[in-house]
Amino acid sequence: MKVLVTGASGNVGGYVVKELLNMGEEVVAAGTNTQKLKELFGEDVKPVHFDFTDKNTFSKALENVDRVFLMRPPHLGKPEDLYPFIDAMKDHHIKLVSFLSLMGVENNTIPPHHKIEKYIEKVGIPYAHIRPGFFMQNLSGVHSLEIREKNEIFIPAGKSKTSFIDAADIGLATAVLLHETQKYKNTAHTITGPEALDYYQVAEILSKITGRKITYAKPGFLKYRSYYIKKRGLDKGYVNVTVALYFMTRMGTAKEVTNGFYQLTGRKPRTLEDFAKDNIEAFIK
Repeated sequence: MKVLVTGASGNVGGYVVKELLNMGEEVVAAGTNTQKLKELFGEDVKPVHFDFTDKNTFSKALENVDRVFLMRPPHLGKPEDLYPFIDAMKDHHIKLVSFLSLMGVENNTIPPHHKIEKYIEKVGIPYAHIRPGFFMQNLSGVHSLEIREKNEIFIPAGKSKTSFIDAADIGLATAVLLHETQKYKNTAHTITGPEALDYYQVAEILSKITGRKITYAKPGFLKYRSYYIKKRGLDKGYVNVTVALYFMTRMGTAKEVTNGFYQLTGRKPRTLEDFAKDNIEAFIK
């Protein structure tokens, strides 16, 4: 039987596909753009058109599939948006779903991930939740524009610390869960990078790697929200979710460092400095 990977063209999904293939698994890559999936993975995977908002795409995506990597698309802010597909997984007798959740979400009801976890458990699908810290790719992705063009990190995290983790490490850990179904049935795993850093320290690391003076702007929530919606043109729902996450970060929810990644993989997680070196093109003009 095969593994269905939702969000296969995204940061984490692509790494999940790669690691599952390395383990000898057959993979179905799901997304709204099958041509893009073909270009990314070639003949190694089966691409399938899939849309969380279109129930007509569910059965085809779940055909000959017994495990699922479930990722909430950023533009679907309400947990209820994923419930119909979760119900479909139940009807197809999926033997394990690994949901990409958030560190600390078991004690935090604000992000949609909390209700999604609870709904999966409620309907009775065997699960292996993966709860990572903040992605290093947030810095090389959505927040890289300000770093490149203004030499500043524009994130409303105050003086809080974050145990950043590389999406590649998340992908490997998730693949382990999906590959060893019985071992990890009905479990949850908090995985982080090797250290907790505040954004002043992040700025120092980026300054060292780029050879430029990078500073941490430390904006307030309202200034951050207004900038990303009005200046950057990002979806309001997506920005609101990030505001909620940074609010919780200020409460100390992102600073925990765990050995969950090592327990699953036998490897040490990547450091932010090594990640920045390997992705320096994201931070230079």
